[in-house]
Amino acid sequence: MPGLPRFHPDANAPDHGRPCCPWPVAPASLRKTTIMLGLLLSSTSLPPTHGQAKIPLETVKLWADTFGQDLYNTVTKYSGSLLLQKKYKDVEPSLSISEVDGLELVRKFSEDMEAMLRRKVEAVKNLVEAAEEADLNHEFNESLVFDYYNSVLINERDENGDYVELGAEFILESNTHFSNLMVNTSISNVQLPTNVYNKDPDILNGVYMSEALNPVFVENFRRDPTLTWQYFGSSTGFFRIYPGIKWTPDENGVITFDCRNRGWYIQAATSPKDIVIVVDTSGSMKGLRMTIAKHTISTILDTLGENDFVNIIAYSDYIHYIEPCFKGILVQADRDNREHFKQLVDELMVKGVGVVNQALIEAFQILKKFQEARQGSLCNQAIMLITDGAVEDYEPVFEKYNWPDRKVRVFTYLIGREVTFADRLKWIACNNKGYYTQISTLADAQENVMEYLHVLSRPMVINHDHDIIWTEAYMDSKLSTSQAQNMMLLTTVAMPVFSKKNETRSHGILLGVVGSDVALRELMKLAPRYKLGVHGYAFLNTNNGYILSHPDLRPLYREGKKLKPKPNYNSVDLSEVEWEDQAETLRTAMINGETGSLSMDVKVPLDKGKRVLFLTNDYFFTDISDTPFSLGVVLSRGHGEYILLGNTSVEDGLHDLLHPDLALASDWIYCITDIDPDHRKLSQLEAVVRFLTGEDPDLECDEELVREVLLDAVVTAPMEAYWTALALNASDESEQVVDMAFLGTRAGLLRSTLFVGSEKVSDKKFLTPEDEASVFTLDGFPLWYRQAAEQPAGSFVFNLRSAEGAERPGQPMVVTASTAVAVTVDKKTAIAAAVGVQMRLEFLQRAFWASTRQCSPVDGPCPESCQDSELDCFVIDNNGFILISGRSQEMGRFLGEVDGALMTQLLSMGVFSQVTMYDYQAMCRPLSHHPSAARPLVSPISALLTTARWLVNELLLVLLEWSAWGSWPADSGAEAKAVFHHSHKHKKQDVLQPCDTEYPVFVHQTAIRETNGIIECGACQKIFVMQQIPSSNLLLLVTDPTCDCSIFPPVLQEATEVKYNASVKCDRLRSQKLRRRPDSCHAFHPEENAQECGGTSDTSASLPMLLLPLCSWGLPSQLLQ
Repeated sequence: MPGLPRFHPDANAPDHGRPCCPWPVAPASLRKTTIMLGLLLSSTSLPPTHGQAKIPLETVKLWADTFGQDLYNTVTKYSGSLLLQKKYKDVEPSLSISEVDGLELVRKFSEDMEAMLRRKVEAVKNLVEAAEEADLNHEFNESLVFDYYNSVLINERDENGDYVELGAEFILESNTHFSNLMVNTSISNVQLPTNVYNKDPDILNGVYMSEALNPVFVENFRRDPTLTWQYFGSSTGFFRIYPGIKWTPDENGVITFDCRNRGWYIQAATSPKDIVIVVDTSGSMKGLRMTIAKHTISTILDTLGENDFVNIIAYSDYIHYIEPCFKGILVQADRDNREHFKQLVDELMVKGVGVVNQALIEAFQILKKFQEARQGSLCNQAIMLITDGAVEDYEPVFEKYNWPDRKVRVFTYLIGREVTFADRLKWIACNNKGYYTQISTLADAQENVMEYLHVLSRPMVINHDHDIIWTEAYMDSKLSTSQAQNMMLLTTVAMPVFSKKNETRSHGILLGVVGSDVALRELMKLAPRYKLGVHGYAFLNTNNGYILSHPDLRPLYREGKKLKPKPNYNSVDLSEVEWEDQAETLRTAMINGETGSLSMDVKVPLDKGKRVLFLTNDYFFTDISDTPFSLGVVLSRGHGEYILLGNTSVEDGLHDLLHPDLALASDWIYCITDIDPDHRKLSQLEAVVRFLTGEDPDLECDEELVREVLLDAVVTAPMEAYWTALALNASDESEQVVDMAFLGTRAGLLRSTLFVGSEKVSDKKFLTPEDEASVFTLDGFPLWYRQAAEQPAGSFVFNLRSAEGAERPGQPMVVTASTAVAVTVDKKTAIAAAVGVQMRLEFLQRAFWASTRQCSPVDGPCPESCQDSELDCFVIDNNGFILISGRSQEMGRFLGEVDGALMTQLLSMGVFSQVTMYDYQAMCRPLSHHPSAARPLVSPISALLTTARWLVNELLLVLLEWSAWGSWPADSGAEAKAVFHHSHKHKKQDVLQPCDTEYPVFVHQTAIRETNGIIECGACQKIFVMQQIPSSNLLLLVTDPTCDCSIFPPVLQEATEVKYNASVKCDRLRSQKLRRRPDSCHAFHPEENAQECGGTSDTSASLPMLLLPLCSWGLPSQLLQ
């Protein structure tokens, strides 16, 4: 028996001093560890309990060896691993292993990506030229009558069966290239948001003019069949999209999509900008005015992107930053900060008298400080003044801080219907190169806010600078209201479209923006997986350090049964995914567009964070020319640095490719099938066969990959006959211990065979696209392949899986066992394949119980078996998960959850080590504002007020639908309804919010193959013996169940949120990470007509809009508590 147990603290946790997570508050797990350590150390002095059962060491070793041998014999027999190893050994003399040149690889991938993206740019340039030429030749016609295909109205009929106006017949067909959506690739159609009148003269003239884009759309698609959506977003609000598609309103009957507030439109229309929003919160702003002001600020924030910087100052008789942490600075207007500002704006209260001068001075000083410090956007600077009036002598402020150069534009927004101060606010805007608007209703905000973008675009338009912009990653939401939302990450290339008419040159008229989408998944296919090895991968990031594509980027989270985008999915920083790069060396080099390499020791999470691999990765990186993107390629040291090359005859390979048990990775590009429409229905295997037979000479294929597949097909072909013979011999039901055998090769080839009828397979999702972790994907190799690659040669890795992928108690469980097949040539070793079986857990249990009926004469009388009540036996894997236990409800669970005392002792003895991992993309449940969830229902008054509020809401919705809006078209009531729904919905807090978490992973230290000891549990001692099961990643644990060790708390593998104190949280919010600014800036132009600076709005408000704030803000939330 050992002496005092020793506690080993985790030496693998990273230093919390990194900017990302300094000094987190100690989690509960640390306090638990302290308690457990005390229990262990204080109780070891207790005398042993007399009469304690002894666990014979030699017998436990015999059990482990016997079970291990039985397991090994079974899995080698059914997998055919020895045969596969021999077949690769036989061809070793004809094989070569070459070392991968990472820098050459990343340069090649970058060049291929650049060529692909250049084709998208050419398509967009063609559209710009066509649009500007069409506008030059078009004369505006106030009385133009023109029917066009309205994407909402197409194919709609009235009660008489006739097509409605603007809704003629529009042929739609399913198209695989466009995600199987119903489209028309011969023509585009036009979408308009609900608040834009579809027969407004500006709209009709713009739509008529842009008809000239139709042949260009079609020709672009003919020249480059990899193009996806092409579109023109007009400054008047219409959106022409190709191919044409049917657009369906949302559940409220509203089309909320407005192209002008999309990131691609705003970035193309304006240069980067520093914005300080100054909002009046004096007493005169109470009620509807404050509601409109808040909505205006929110709308301005929606026009900002990650290349912009912003802050918000509120003023009454004193000034305050709505986020005190941001005092005196500008922060990047990324999604996180914008959403943070929106929440704070929602909480603004009115009070006191408005004194604007000091607020303006503060705004000018911030902008000047950032400009002089070479921080922020270093381009446009503007102040947005939102108020219901200005009564002070503000001219001296502008004289001192902005005149005569007027480098800061001032935009003024008069809130409410009063026009007393209109002249003063217009004077401020006109004398500071800005724009004045009056916003009387919530529905006015969108159109009026957009005016400032037109002003900022003037210098670029006058100069005719067609800057090409690329957006950050985003999810396709253009179609979210028209078809099932496609959760695909995209980037958009966009360019502005200008009026070239000489008579309007000084006005700088922006006609709109053209763009085209690029699916990032398609871009990443240009970095083939087979060249990167088992654990390698490629990734992209932007000039701001945000991830564009990365296998560890998780943009979606599950809420109930639905998958939803995370609020911050497109502002995940490289340092939050490659978090081992604590000095941010990799991030800095990539943002600076450098070409180079570096190495890092990393901990790679596997199996949803339950397991971890310790790897040394080499990172290679370079920029992608003419884009703001950088590309990284990662190769793992060892076998990841080598690629296996071989050759075989086409005839032999073709014969073996046609076996029915063979499949190829569907996500990998063996042959290009997405260009020619005739090829799109081909699977990759069918395309390869056509290419090899010469049946289709137009097919383009990756010849290196095809050669590798042919070799693997020939080498692995004998496995089919081997497995078939086994299946025929195992006809007896009692012998059907294995459901299936399978193998995969480094070329993405997959073979499998069933030993039971398909209806009897326990886990039917295994090796299907539904179970991504079990197949080759664009992001990586299967889990069973990756784990096997890190196992010692000839050893199998066992994994317990819930059948059908479910993780509910009581579900049948299956076990996969896999081993890697390595090839060594000239002292270089590469992984050629992995092979394995899927078996039923019941077989493992039967084999285990049979093995434990053996005993060793050395130990004297032996217990009956592990099934005896005197012993507790567990078979666990190298990460502490239970595969076999006498209690079925414990199988699949973590040992520490079932027996905290035993896991604590194994950790203290160094048998297992605890590795701390971090997740900077987690979603956490926020703390409730109510001590009890039932509290709001305690008071009858509370319930009555809740009911009253609901009734008021419903009444207002009816009024909103019924009301007519002055000079607005009839459908504007629906827009008001949409505004209501948005504001009302905004008040509901999301159930889950982005957060940072840390979680433990437990790893067996393979140097310790056997151990035993005692655990002092107060009045008794618990004895245990641990023995490694040979040729596997499994351990046998035998313990004495008679001693109650419940004084030890369980050891859990659960994530805990990293909490930051106020000071650290503020430091993190204020931190200005390194970023690369866009190359171009258009802030001013000497020919700009600055006297076009706005006028008074004549929009009238209706009763429902005046009542609207009652719904969202009228009943104080305090009354409902």
